[in-house]
Amino acid sequence: MIDSKAYAAFAPDKPLKPHTIRRRDPRPNDILIEIAYCGICHSDIHTARGDWGPTAYPCVPGHEIVGTVVAVGRKVERFKVGDLAGVGCLVDSCGKCRSCKSDEEQFCEKHIAFTYNSTEMDGTTPTQGGYASHIVVKEDYALKIKKGAPLERVAPLLCAGITTYSPLRRYNVGKGSKVGVVGLGGLGHMAVKLAASMGAEVTVFSTSPGKQRDAKKLGARHFVVSTKPAALEAVAGTFDLIIDTVSAKHDFTPYLNALRNDSTMVLVGAAAEPSEILAFSLIMGRKRLAGSLIGGIRETQEMLDYCLKKKVFCDIELIPASRINEAYERTIRGDVKYRFVIDSKTL
Repeated sequence: MIDSKAYAAFAPDKPLKPHTIRRRDPRPNDILIEIAYCGICHSDIHTARGDWGPTAYPCVPGHEIVGTVVAVGRKVERFKVGDLAGVGCLVDSCGKCRSCKSDEEQFCEKHIAFTYNSTEMDGTTPTQGGYASHIVVKEDYALKIKKGAPLERVAPLLCAGITTYSPLRRYNVGKGSKVGVVGLGGLGHMAVKLAASMGAEVTVFSTSPGKQRDAKKLGARHFVVSTKPAALEAVAGTFDLIIDTVSAKHDFTPYLNALRNDSTMVLVGAAAEPSEILAFSLIMGRKRLAGSLIGGIRETQEMLDYCLKKKVFCDIELIPASRINEAYERTIRGDVKYRFVIDSKTL
């Protein structure tokens, strides 16, 4: 067993604090990664605070993990010691169901081993995430990262990147597409960057007028203050796709009204409370309200390769581990541009 320094949540109403976890010794198909950086996702906060259901404490969050391979099992073929590797939101699945065989392990029909607050495939061993110095993972669930990449800016791609890349690919965004992005946070800023890199004409919807300058710098051509009814009415019926990244309860109707006929609004932000839908906002125009999780391992690798080629990286604020709790509060307030990343050397 390998002792790993970590930061863990011990209760929903208590701050995270230093902890030591034990990682398994690498099995024949495992790699051991010394973690360099780990992003802070809003999902980490929801889980640490029990917002999405029961959390198994102590819980080490973190599923935006990058680092260096420091040991490999005897059957490992894709990685060698010294390679860079990443770990995203899942670390195992059954590999046999229809979803897994379709390279969509995120929808495994038997058991998904999420990176934290989950269990390994035995159904009992808890998984612990990337607010830690090391992680052991099957090589098939690790991502390859080319040397020379800015690792601290790559780390959030493992969640924020794939979460927004996947629906852009699924709905065939390309040159000439008109894409709306609701919210300009960790997910939203990546949706803007990725959609713009694909040739789309991007509009940001935000309640914060002060974010207009940033939206334009990130690649948006237009900006709509979503608290102004006249501004929303002006863009009615104009979008091919809208990606909603907001993780708080809000009204979907204005954004559904902004879609063209037969177009789609995709939810990638998850509020803890249910939202109401006005049926006519879907019926009129044959519009669709869809959801999207992350991508499978193959699509996540595709996203990483795409981002490295196009030089599309997250805008981050690098912090020591001692500031994790402060980062949580600032993330909730939207006071970050646009992702906190933990420097794992400070654990």
